[in-house]
Amino acid sequence: MMVSKENLYNYRFILIIIFLISLDISSKFIANNNLLFGQSIATLIPFIEYLLIYNSGIAFGILDNRGDLASNLLLILTIIITLYLLWMIINETRDRNKIALSFIAGGAIGNVLDRINDGSVTDFLHLKIYNYSLFVFNLADAFITIGAILIIYFEFKDYLK
Repeated sequence: MMVSKENLYNYRFILIIIFLISLDISSKFIANNNLLFGQSIATLIPFIEYLLIYNSGIAFGILDNRGDLASNLLLILTIIITLYLLWMIINETRDRNKIALSFIAGGAIGNVLDRINDGSVTDFLHLKIYNYSLFVFNLADAFITIGAILIIYFEFKDYLK
């Protein structure tokens, strides 16, 4: 079976996704094995602390602790969205958009795998500015945010041309 140059070219985006998933899973493993639930620990970055929590809901704890039905529905919805993202990467013609979508897909898959494992997502990075708690997140959330920011930036850049 011969692999076309175009398919081989698309494999590099799969490698980006696998790399991001690996970073996320590794960071969650380290957090789970080295942090105590609910205990804040200072980091070298002044506005980020380590704070291990488990989020069974969606962003910012919305729908957290709503039971297995809500968690399973969120899991199914996230899997559907992730499959759509992968489809978008395959069909996207611009490399910059494929990279942005790869960040979003890598983050989404990292959180899906975490949710499949125990019904919740491990969050351990606490953004806190002037003693005001903003939110607790993980690397997957950061990857999704980076991808979304890149897509918005590229769209504005194209619009302003």
